[in-house]
Amino acid sequence: MFDAVFNRSAPRILEIGCGAGETLLFLAESRPENDYIGVEVYRPGLGRLLQAIHYRSLNNIRLFADDAVRVLSHRIPERTLEAIYLFFPDPWPKRKHHKRRLIQPGVVEMLQNVLSEHGRLFIATDWEDYAVHIQKAMAQETGLTNLAGDAVYAPRPRWRPLTRYESRARQLGHKIWEFVYAVCTEGVAPSGVA
Repeated sequence: MFDAVFNRSAPRILEIGCGAGETLLFLAESRPENDYIGVEVYRPGLGRLLQAIHYRSLNNIRLFADDAVRVLSHRIPERTLEAIYLFFPDPWPKRKHHKRRLIQPGVVEMLQNVLSEHGRLFIATDWEDYAVHIQKAMAQETGLTNLAGDAVYAPRPRWRPLTRYESRARQLGHKIWEFVYAVCTEGVAPSGVA
């Protein structure tokens, strides 16, 4: 499917909640050998991203203007992604809204299913409560391994650009919690965080 969409065969990376595309644009330019897929529901951000893609003449980005769960369950074939990026998802801080958080057992299974063998899932949040929630939800998923170790946070990936959102979080004194998970196949866990 994606070979036809991108008109080539290449490693494919999905960013959920790509916003105006700061990360996607940076990576698509610096790593043209990869194809990038963005999912976003906020249409003004997608509009800015589409303008930037056109202005920079990038042909290795495709976008879904849709809900991430719908895209994961109906639009991404199994085992097709090398990586998924989920940077600073909506923390839904009120307890009554926690069920709206993207990292939930059913969604984690969907994420695992679209990742290729030893594919990586990168997550970052600046909400401690959400970091604890992520750690607990991911610990229940046996098909994904925390590459930093059980109950250990990962270092910030050097390749990830510093976005306006992350800069603002740092200025406010928020700590950033990072996670890197990998798909385990046949009981063999991959090694390394990068």
